[in-house]
Amino acid sequence: MTEVANLLNIIEPRSYNQSTKFWYNRLMTKIFLDSGDPQETKTALQVLGKLDGQTTNPSLIAKNPQAQGKKFKAVVQEISQLIPQGSVSIEVYADKTTTKEQMVSEGLKMNSWIPNCHIKLPIFPAGLEAAAELVKQGVNVNMTLCFSQEQAAAVYGATMGAKKGQVFISPFIGRLDDKGIKGMDLIKNILNMYKTGDGHVEVLGASIRSLSHLTDSLEMNVDILTAPLSILTAWQNKEAVTEPATLLGIEYETLDLNKPWHEFNLEHELTNAGMDKFAADWKGMIKE
Repeated sequence: MTEVANLLNIIEPRSYNQSTKFWYNRLMTKIFLDSGDPQETKTALQVLGKLDGQTTNPSLIAKNPQAQGKKFKAVVQEISQLIPQGSVSIEVYADKTTTKEQMVSEGLKMNSWIPNCHIKLPIFPAGLEAAAELVKQGVNVNMTLCFSQEQAAAVYGATMGAKKGQVFISPFIGRLDDKGIKGMDLIKNILNMYKTGDGHVEVLGASIRSLSHLTDSLEMNVDILTAPLSILTAWQNKEAVTEPATLLGIEYETLDLNKPWHEFNLEHELTNAGMDKFAADWKGMIKE
């Protein structure tokens, strides 16, 4: 069994004999839990010693048996109270017909629920317009369902002027892998592209399906990663990291971050599919 510490070359092996908090605080990457269940938040805190944040979405909330009969707002507030110093991402309802104004209105309402919120918005034209407006009003945003470097370039342009920590972008690693495409290449390419920018957008590795996704993200010094409790527990237990399947690589694109964001191609079939799925799950929930 290969120790994660040796694999990453970022933590001395002997530090595993000390407290979890000791080695956790030496990471350059923030660790989020991907879950809609406050009980999992409590467990993750016990397993890791701390959490830097949590991402939620309608699908995760819908899977949480404890949320049945509870208002979404109450679930989010419970999570927030468990990690008051961290970030909690809350997703607005959005389908292809949802307007900027509708998302801004809902985003402002959700932002009032808790003091440590990032509003999740899908990457499509109205979503980026809403992000630009929310950022101007001092609201934090998490641009989700990212599957291309051009989408990431557009997020950068649409949120110019934001403070560091105000904007996250969430490339979905596992969903690209499902299509035989190497999702980690998208993370690498976005990180390389953003090196030429001002640093106001932080890359949040999402749709993490395996320990290799997590450890590869750490090796790349991704700003943030979000993973299910099962993956975080496996990491803490130093389980063996298996080699991922051979996947089709993604070539780096040289893009001008100063180009107007609406000139980038935002279309991607996986973004469209993700929006359809989240919208369907939203409709099966009590929004508040």
